[in-house]
Amino acid sequence: LLNIDPEGTPSTKLGPKMGMESRSLVRTLQTMEEAGLIRREACTNDKRVVRIHLTDQGRQMRNVSRDTVVKFNRAVQGRFTDKQLDNFRQVMSELDRILEQEQLF
Repeated sequence: LLNIDPEGTPSTKLGPKMGMESRSLVRTLQTMEEAGLIRREACTNDKRVVRIHLTDQGRQMRNVSRDTVVKFNRAVQGRFTDKQLDNFRQVMSELDRILEQEQLF
């Protein structure tokens, strides 16, 4: 939700922004659309391009998500060394790769 521009974001730009592979992104967008958080629209200039827009409910959830992220960041800020954070990112990246490869979700 936090990566979707208020004017809409091309679906092809979301994967890299979110660090997701195409298959995972498609499943995530389907789930979000079914939950009423986003809608897909063909670009008026180029019908091959699909832009993702937040619904009213999606905008509300975006605000909740942003507040939660800020609160979390404040709670953990300064409690970990840069090395610990780098290790965490490496582990999370590997877990993401495994999930994508094994198609567990």
